Amino acid sequence: MSTGVRRRMGVEERRQQLIGVALDLFSRRSPDDVSIDEIATAAGISRPLVYHYFPGKLSLYEAALQRASEDLASRFAEPHEGPLGARLLRVMGRYFDFVDDHGPGFSALMRGGPAVGSSTTNALIDSVRQAAYDQILSHLGVREASARLELVVRSWISLAESTALIWLDGRRVPRAELERQLVHDFAALAAVSAAYDPDMAALLRTMVKDEPADGPFAELVGRLLSLAP
Repeated sequence: MSTGVRRRMGVEERRQQLIGVALDLFSRRSPDDVSIDEIATAAGISRPLVYHYFPGKLSLYEAALQRASEDLASRFAEPHEGPLGARLLRVMGRYFDFVDDHGPGFSALMRGGPAVGSSTTNALIDSVRQAAYDQILSHLGVREASARLELVVRSWISLAESTALIWLDGRRVPRAELERQLVHDFAALAAVSAAYDPDMAALLRTMVKDEPADGPFAELVGRLLSLAP
């Protein structure tokens, strides 16, 4: 039988609980619109106790952002098995899962929020982008990217971010279509670069040599051919 006595949390356990509560609230509404009082109420503690663990909302937001950035960065991890197009499609699925679950927080981070512009926030955003960049190079079997390849990969990562932000504003395009379109965008960026550089052309041939006829890269070719007169 329950005694009704609430178990006392340790310092780190309470900090992690507050981060989780704040992340949940920031995921549903812009961090600017979430108060310390709301966080305290959701955590079942008093407002002064929140300040005992965090100096203010900014520090709590940055801690929540740290957890979110680690989660988002992990979405780009994918086993090196099967065709590249299918791997990228799975990555985009997990990426949009995160965007879907953390829409207001993701939007606030990229467009402006209580911690945007701080060195901590900028470092966390950069860490996510770098993790994505490193994962893509790994899937391409490249240790050190050429200038053109770096341009392709980093441009594509920026495109994924901006696409997600536009999608969040009303979700007017089916999510599954955007995920597939972004995979096509990666192939298209690589193909355009290959037209200017023999090394990129060789890499493009490696990218597509094991792609199945029903894979996303082959689908892109078919769609483009259908547009020809």
